[in-house]
Amino acid sequence: MSLPRFSIHGHFYQPTREDPFTGQTPPEGAASPYRDWNDRIAAECYGPNAAAGNFARIGFDIGPTLARWLRRERPETHDAIAAQGHGRGAMAQPFHHAILPLASTRDRRTEIIWGLRDAELRFGHRPLGLWLPETAVDLLTLRIAAEEGVRYTILAPWQAATTDLDTRRPYRVELGADRHIVVAFYQGALSAAVSFEPSATADVGRFVEQRALPSVGEALPDGHASLTLIATDGELYGHHMPFRDLFLESLTTTPSDQLGLELTTIGDLLADPHPAPMPVMAIRDQTSWSCHHGILRWSGECPDAADGRWKRPLRVALERLAAAVDVVAERDAAAVGVDVWAARDAWADVASGYLDEAEAVERIQASAVRGRPATAAQIATQETAARLAVLLRAETSRLAMFASDAWFWDDPSRQETTQAMLWAAHAARLIDELAGTRLEATLVADLAALRSPGSRLDGAELYAMVLRAIGQPPPKG
Repeated sequence: MSLPRFSIHGHFYQPTREDPFTGQTPPEGAASPYRDWNDRIAAECYGPNAAAGNFARIGFDIGPTLARWLRRERPETHDAIAAQGHGRGAMAQPFHHAILPLASTRDRRTEIIWGLRDAELRFGHRPLGLWLPETAVDLLTLRIAAEEGVRYTILAPWQAATTDLDTRRPYRVELGADRHIVVAFYQGALSAAVSFEPSATADVGRFVEQRALPSVGEALPDGHASLTLIATDGELYGHHMPFRDLFLESLTTTPSDQLGLELTTIGDLLADPHPAPMPVMAIRDQTSWSCHHGILRWSGECPDAADGRWKRPLRVALERLAAAVDVVAERDAAAVGVDVWAARDAWADVASGYLDEAEAVERIQASAVRGRPATAAQIATQETAARLAVLLRAETSRLAMFASDAWFWDDPSRQETTQAMLWAAHAARLIDELAGTRLEATLVADLAALRSPGSRLDGAELYAMVLRAIGQPPPKG
């Protein structure tokens, strides 16, 4: 008789903290005795888990911007994680951790394409799974993911459109036009215990006996083995919870016959030549794993925030800037015969740090020239190359400013929100200098509509303050 299947998924992500004008991460005193938070979390979590081989025995996804930092600053840790991701446990993650149901259709596709390409470059294969930031989901996002070759994702149990969900089996979500995606729903109570109860994982034997095995239950009604899935933030294992990496190592190295569980991953499950039948399930659009009100936390006045009146004006300001950047990028690229959206999607290798800008632009120009000898001389010039590089740099920064962290907390004076303002400043200044526009002036005026509940500064004042902090001149006028 086969053992019940048990899977652990770790979502490893940290927001980028780099200065977009220099590409460097400034020191952060709050992370002392380490230089910055990435440095500290690498020492407490990514390094120990990589050294223990934990990434090879669980399902995981790792944020592309975090992985790029590791590759540059902690290459041994990065390479160990990359090597351990060669199996079927690694999932991809949209590149900038944006809330995809709030993004435009074009941006969703770019974020997914970049995330899949980053994982392919890092792990040597294209993962079949895609972790959605904050598990924020709607049918359009799933449809785009499926069109890009994604076969499965993981959601919270309350994101299923049913009251009788059995989380011990995966489901099919129909997406139209003969497309579907597999959804595995994690076990809510068990995942919460691992996340928030330090005593729950103090002893592996007790955890298995008192928590894991009771959650597994009997075989499924159709006779197939069940699957119990835990999904948590990966930083729990050593950073948020000291020594939790040791628990993970002990749990995942204990032989299955001793555990009474077969450790597996969703990727392994889908590779089974004789898979269990997957019932069809509908999902609840505009939901997530970390907001009790769907995705309101990142778009408006979520009741979970003491004062979220600043969130909507921030999103409106950044969306207006993004639209203006796009207009200039599309117009200027088209003037030299280049489809800026195809070029942006192809920019993934640059964003991931695996290809330099000059070579990427050369490839874009070569692709645009093919079959169009009459315009070849116009497209393939150094001046055109330089202009395209600036446009794509601006597009990268304007994508980065929508990272979910900017709206997650209670006050826009926090670093996560001011970081989004830095990316916005970078995108606006690149375009203003290139095209003679006044995008930054409009951005500043729009940001003035929001106010910090704590500092009482408005968004324009916060914007100027954060620029001064990195040695950039404040906006004129």
